[in-house]
Amino acid sequence: MNILILNGSPKGRYSITLKTCEYLEILHPEHTFEVMHVGATIKSLEKDFSKAKEAVEKADILLFSYPVYTFVATSQLHRFIELLKAEKMDLSAKVATQITTSKHFYDVTAHKYIEDNCSDLGIPYVKGLSADMDDLTTEKGRKQADGFFNYLIYSIENRLFEKPLEKREPTAPVLIESIPEASEKRGGNVVVVTDCEPDNLSLCGMIKYFCAALPYEVRVINIAEYPLMGGCLGCFNCAIDGKCIYKDGFDEFLRKEIQSSDSIINAFTVKDHSMGARFKMYDDRQFCNGHRTVTIGMPIGYLVSGNLSAEENLRTIITARADVGSNFLAGVATDERDPCKEIDDLVKNLTYALENKYQPPQAFYGIGGMKIFRDLIWLMQGMMRADHKFYKSHKQYDFPQKKRGRMLMMYLVGALLASPKLKAKIGNRMNEGMIAPYKKVLDKARERISSDK
Repeated sequence: MNILILNGSPKGRYSITLKTCEYLEILHPEHTFEVMHVGATIKSLEKDFSKAKEAVEKADILLFSYPVYTFVATSQLHRFIELLKAEKMDLSAKVATQITTSKHFYDVTAHKYIEDNCSDLGIPYVKGLSADMDDLTTEKGRKQADGFFNYLIYSIENRLFEKPLEKREPTAPVLIESIPEASEKRGGNVVVVTDCEPDNLSLCGMIKYFCAALPYEVRVINIAEYPLMGGCLGCFNCAIDGKCIYKDGFDEFLRKEIQSSDSIINAFTVKDHSMGARFKMYDDRQFCNGHRTVTIGMPIGYLVSGNLSAEENLRTIITARADVGSNFLAGVATDERDPCKEIDDLVKNLTYALENKYQPPQAFYGIGGMKIFRDLIWLMQGMMRADHKFYKSHKQYDFPQKKRGRMLMMYLVGALLASPKLKAKIGNRMNEGMIAPYKKVLDKARERISSDK
């Protein structure tokens, strides 16, 4: 079979993910492999897509190969998918799959993004391989890679494909007909980051309504107008001091004009099951901050044009990003039904959060994601120095091995539970002991309320 590797890494032939593909090519000489470095050559593909179109037409299997960047695929691969869709090719006779490398930080949302777009393109899809960056250097990882490829061929031979998305016709946006009079502003510094074009009447209307309704000063930054030189290159030039290799000044602009605000509102239009290539470029370029959650405690919100209710994966990304960053998600307003009401609700939530400095605790998305980063930065502290310094100062190295007192206590409890006689003698006292600290908290709360009266 003719296998076209669509290498979405901006590093081109230096991509770690690509090495897994090359390993499979060595093991399976019965198939023909061709590589297109779509990530590294995206600017030339924007000018002339003909060679890419020819390669896609010739292929039997389209193998998307890329590193996971910011919950999804690279911005360069986002753009390639936009260009591929614009060709309106019949790809139903082909098969698609994917290989990614990452530290498994939201690889599931990245895979779902590719899977959903393959469904749009009408390409039968076989579930891909999510590998750790180091997997190919281990016997287990090599075995898993070869097992994936054998399963891919088996699936094709037996027509075992993932069920495509149920097609839903997009509903027309509900346009905002009138903007309320601007409320009296209380100072503050809220920024709306958008890639909105002037002819996008719905998103422009939502932004104007939000700016008028919020009782704080609002700045609008349109990243479509910022001269970004390109997407993140994954070069780690920023690892030591946070300085991006690009000379477009975006790293300083990001810190001074956006991340210094009291709140960030992201405003975009749903495109290809994501926020579109331009907004994704903005997201990826924030890697100049490494793995540092520099906006901890900041409330955030979204203004989204498009059928977000049909985009489960994108909704997961929005929720998870807030949770990972320890940001209160004040709301997500869309133009699907009643944008005015949803923006009003967002404004109320955001106002409360700003006035009361509201910051809820992290849930699974945030805690699980940050534990992956914690372990990664601990191992890479010699290179990721800025991250390491940040993690130390914010006490994010919360390894369970440090809690020796609690571990010893659990050994004692385990010994008691292992003895039927002691267990029977203790009876319900263990449960009483477990809730004893909480009783003290409640008693102090009652004392405090009594003294206030």
